[in-house]
Amino acid sequence: MTIKVGDKLPDAAFTVMTAEGPATKPVSEIFAGKKVALFAIPGAYTPTCQNQHVPGFVDRDGELRAKGIDLIACTAVNDIFVLTQFAKDTSAEGKILMLADGSGDFAKAVGLDIDLSARGLGLRSKRYAMLIDDGVVKVLNVEDIPPQHDKSSAETLCSMIDHSL
Repeated sequence: MTIKVGDKLPDAAFTVMTAEGPATKPVSEIFAGKKVALFAIPGAYTPTCQNQHVPGFVDRDGELRAKGIDLIACTAVNDIFVLTQFAKDTSAEGKILMLADGSGDFAKAVGLDIDLSARGLGLRSKRYAMLIDDGVVKVLNVEDIPPQHDKSSAETLCSMIDHSL
């Protein structure tokens, strides 16, 4: 079943990069007490993700924070080493927290996984954006197909913050 507005995020964990190296962090620790703009990309270094989706959130970092967002986070079914380099290569480092969902456990738990095996990509996350307040989904915008990014763009999410949080 797909997560919906009003639902609490499931009990799951992500891998994040810390000064000491990779660390597992539970969803509850990442999202508790915070207003979060979470977006998902099907894969680091894929064209739409690298050239449009992530740069939109990097460019709107200040606007999102001015609207009360405490944390901007990106998840993908990639390992934390790939996502750490991807953050550097897209100027997201220090602006966007990369949440590695290497086995797709979070994507499956929220019902937003997609099988892209026909394209040689295996299990991935659908492209989406959420506004989350203290672990509860306030906005959920899911794209119909992976190359699209209009519903899940930073611009669209920014326009919805005043009405949702």
